Amino acid sequence: MSTRIYPIGIQNFEKLRMDGYLYVDKTALIYQLVKTGSYYFLSRPRRFGKSLLISTLEAYFLGKKELFEGLAIERLEKDWDTYPILHLDLNARNYKTVESLEEELNKHLEIWEKTYQSPYHDRKPEERFFHVIRHAYERTGKRVVILVDEYDKPLLQTLGDPELQEAYRSMLKPFYGVLKSLDGYIRFALLTGVTKFGKVSVFSDLNNLDDISMQLPYASICGMTEEELRLYFEEDIHTLSSTLKQSYDETLGTLRRRYDGYHFTEESEGVYNPFSLLNAFKYMRLGDYWFETGTPSYLVELLKCTHYDLYAMAHTETDADVLNSIDSASYNPVPVIYQSGYLTIKGYDPEFKLYTLGFPNQEVEEGFVRYLLPYYTSVNVGDSSFEIQHFVREIRKGDPDAFLERLRSFFADTPYELIRDQELHYQNVLFIVFKLVGFYVQAEYHTANGRIDLVLQTDLYIYVMEFKLNGTAEDALRQIEEKGYALPFASDSRKLFKIGVNFSSATRNIERWLMD
Repeated sequence: MSTRIYPIGIQNFEKLRMDGYLYVDKTALIYQLVKTGSYYFLSRPRRFGKSLLISTLEAYFLGKKELFEGLAIERLEKDWDTYPILHLDLNARNYKTVESLEEELNKHLEIWEKTYQSPYHDRKPEERFFHVIRHAYERTGKRVVILVDEYDKPLLQTLGDPELQEAYRSMLKPFYGVLKSLDGYIRFALLTGVTKFGKVSVFSDLNNLDDISMQLPYASICGMTEEELRLYFEEDIHTLSSTLKQSYDETLGTLRRRYDGYHFTEESEGVYNPFSLLNAFKYMRLGDYWFETGTPSYLVELLKCTHYDLYAMAHTETDADVLNSIDSASYNPVPVIYQSGYLTIKGYDPEFKLYTLGFPNQEVEEGFVRYLLPYYTSVNVGDSSFEIQHFVREIRKGDPDAFLERLRSFFADTPYELIRDQELHYQNVLFIVFKLVGFYVQAEYHTANGRIDLVLQTDLYIYVMEFKLNGTAEDALRQIEEKGYALPFASDSRKLFKIGVNFSSATRNIERWLMD
């Protein structure tokens, strides 16, 4: 068993270096960051190393040269000056009331006021912050470094509560706005978070931030590239390949499909999810490590309340303005889904400056779609995997009546808020089910104008299916013939099923199917 210590959940750079944890060297990028600008914002999904980046910067600005021995920055930095640091971490609390945010800000402000002897503790948070920065500069003679980790945690936790979110925004906007008014006192500032909220938001007073979230030079400042994977984990890949009974190259392909695929600009190489990758090497098992550490319940509620087309979500086109900010008044869930790491950039049209989005990898795609199933159907949360397993077995056995009857059961007892738009609901359920089935059998799924055509292929069977809403099963079956959907399989030796299915809005379920 490997004696390497993987930095899973380690957010403190000093602890990581002193205790011998593995470190993928990002310090050349950090050096570039601090030498070429002063005010930055970075958005990345959770568990991507943002807190460790903040801690690394803190160690650097404290002049702890010994922690950087053997790293790229050791050769680049000559001075190793020390600076006063104000590190605000908003990640350590649940924000359910206005008081909870006030208490968290007060906790940090009290520490800073004591450290730098600022006597203005009876003022508003933004005034206290102003005076702390001023006193830190005056008492040390050095400009101040400000590091904010998870600036958006209070806002993210209140996406479904506009009133509380507005209260948080009103408190944070002037607080962060202090940075602009004290430019001469500040050496460096970095704010990180999962999301970037809209222009009329916490950053509207802080328009001097350089947002590097979608800038190519910093695309890999968090996460791991293919080059880093091969450089730091060569031995681990060989060990995992033995466990999986695959070749080295096959194992690389498996890791790529499961954990790679994050693109933060249109031109960047794929970035691996570091949390899942490190866990896979520690336990020598391919698991859904990232997905299992945080359920996207707030995203699902957002999709449901906006009546969003899930098929469109997985094939959407949008521009940088939409991707770059979340407006609480907007009913577009795509920006928060993208920034949370469940969608990523898959393509770019330079003429129209449009990004094509999709799921980054198999872990996220399968985990997210499986998580959706109980929210859109009558399937219980604990039964999702069980139901899909039966579905796949029935398809593989050549029993279309059984899997269509099971599909019919998925529509039973559907929550009222989901059935107000019948067409969208039936399309969303079919998308979820056949997306999940597609992880086990070959599936091609297309939707347009209230109808869906689907092709499923196994080793022994081919299913060509047409779904209609408020039509007839006969019409659906006739369309398969008229459109020639089965023609590509005319000379195929596998058994072919042509199936027409009609969904009735009156019964809110599959009304009938016919097979040929």
